[in-house]
Amino acid sequence: MKRKFLNSSIDKIKKKYPEYDQEKLEEIEYGLEGIYLTITKMVVIFALAFILKIFKEVILLMVAYNIIRTTAFGMHAKKSIHCLIISLVFFIGGGLLCKYVNISYYVRIAIASVSFLFLIIYAPADTYKRPLINAKRRKIYKIITIIIGFIYLMVIIIFKNYYLCNYLCLGILEATLMIHPLTYRMFQLPYNNYKTYNVSYS
Repeated sequence: MKRKFLNSSIDKIKKKYPEYDQEKLEEIEYGLEGIYLTITKMVVIFALAFILKIFKEVILLMVAYNIIRTTAFGMHAKKSIHCLIISLVFFIGGGLLCKYVNISYYVRIAIASVSFLFLIIYAPADTYKRPLINAKRRKIYKIITIIIGFIYLMVIIIFKNYYLCNYLCLGILEATLMIHPLTYRMFQLPYNNYKTYNVSYS
């Protein structure tokens, strides 16, 4: 199904833009593949969330996770099935936890504190397909990530509303897992990919 969609889309683009070379077409195909995988993954997740009656919980957890993920970045699985499994564990499993489990106040603080420490150490984490070569940008992303993580931590410490804090706690934990070197090693992915480039921009 995926290959049929990509082939059909690329054929249409070739006809409309005959001046595009093979390299340009490969870039477009890569982007279309990402869009296709994202949409199909979201359909599965939202369908399960609706069936399990945790649609709101999944949406809120996604927001809490992606706010940090936007600047902390992190790994992308090589295989779409791995990506789907991780997403199901994070969002469906996390949504169920948020709805039915009251994580204790001190456990939340412990999880958030360790996650925040890892954000300071490891964020931002790049990928081999998207290395963060620019040193200045890496620094900016780190600062923004630390600020966001600190806000999460403070909210979790100050507010004892478990419903809100569960989302923030799981969001920061899941975002941290995606940038940790052990996660990269588990999925046999290269870490600190920018270091393999001789050129460094300030």
